[in-house]
Amino acid sequence: MRKTSRRTFLALAGTTALSSLAACGSNTVQTGTPPPSTAYSAGVTRPKPKPVDLAQWYHPYPETGVQEAVTRYAAAYQKSKVAVQWNPDDYETKLNAALAAGPVPDVFEGQVTVDRVRQNLLVPLDDVIGPVRGDFNASLLAAQTVDGKLYGIPQALDTQVLFYRKSFLQEAGVEPPQTLDELVDAAKKLSKDGVKGLFAGNDAGAAALAGPLLWSAGLDYVKDGKSVGFDDPRAATAFGKLHELNGSLLLGASTDWQDPVPFIDGLAAMQWTWLWNLPKIQDTMKDDFGVLAFPRLDASGAPSVPVSGLSSMVHSKSLNPNAAKDFVKWLWLERTDFQQEFATKFGFHLPARLSVLDKIPTAGDAAKLVRENGRAAGPLWTSSANTALVDALGRIARDGADPAAETKKAVEVVKAELGRLSA
Repeated sequence: MRKTSRRTFLALAGTTALSSLAACGSNTVQTGTPPPSTAYSAGVTRPKPKPVDLAQWYHPYPETGVQEAVTRYAAAYQKSKVAVQWNPDDYETKLNAALAAGPVPDVFEGQVTVDRVRQNLLVPLDDVIGPVRGDFNASLLAAQTVDGKLYGIPQALDTQVLFYRKSFLQEAGVEPPQTLDELVDAAKKLSKDGVKGLFAGNDAGAAALAGPLLWSAGLDYVKDGKSVGFDDPRAATAFGKLHELNGSLLLGASTDWQDPVPFIDGLAAMQWTWLWNLPKIQDTMKDDFGVLAFPRLDASGAPSVPVSGLSSMVHSKSLNPNAAKDFVKWLWLERTDFQQEFATKFGFHLPARLSVLDKIPTAGDAAKLVRENGRAAGPLWTSSANTALVDALGRIARDGADPAAETKKAVEVVKAELGRLSA
């Protein structure tokens, strides 16, 4: 999720859906003069059904103009009256309370979780996305899916990439790394004259690189929707590469890996960070940089870029779920002009639809990386599971702890968490 700002609560409207479609008269053919409710002769137009009321919730995006844009999108919809509610900080707490006890947001943004599905709070949206399912990154859709049903339509996405400074690599005689061993070797050669080879966070990359390391080995957080995806010796091999980077990593930076300042200031020749930092990097370095996916472990692994973002969902307690689904389909599947504007005008983000993404000239290499290498953590990957894995990686990276033993500890925690979710 993008970081929210602290703004005054602005609720344009927050009413729940109340009205239903007005009933039409009988279609039975009668003789004589029909009653007024059925007297629809040639040239007489049937009254249009009244649009239902829908409430749509957003968290407060920090970028200027987003609130005005989403309000404009809602006003352009003709089939329902959509009231946009802009929520203050701690959106998740307020949303969870509303999902459980009301007032009901018919349509809302957030992340699909197993708990929300198990509590029957979400409406399946497979019929909504059906015709264009292939126009989304498959891993991104898998992250919206529980028990074979899809519950969220991605609105926009963000990704992380490996930025590298071309001139630094050229001076060191280093090619952009394609494998983990090449990354380790490049980082060592680039660490000189007060510059470190790589910055991936002040925790030595434990938090930012957990997923990419798994994917580099051809593994995942969870597999088959039920078991630990990294209960495999290859995971320990990949994790051990973090410790091999010791001495080549920038640590103790004034900002963490999400901020491109260390890279812009020339403190690191390469940095793993969010693609949304591209405009800042471009303003400073012009064309003296490139972007890469995180390298593969070996020929049996794969390069990757994490993809994530918020999705649009429909509340199961909505009084008008079909109308809510129609609105979600219209906004996030049919109105590609709105989708492109929402993703690109208010900060550098990417449209979730691949066909729309391909139309963004500034996306360039990033669009290709998302299409070919985009990976997402699924709804079964919880904060407890993530903490266990990141803590294990931290001990491996900083302390040189045994990768196999630390991986086993994390596997046991994740097994227990998956057991809880399946109970």
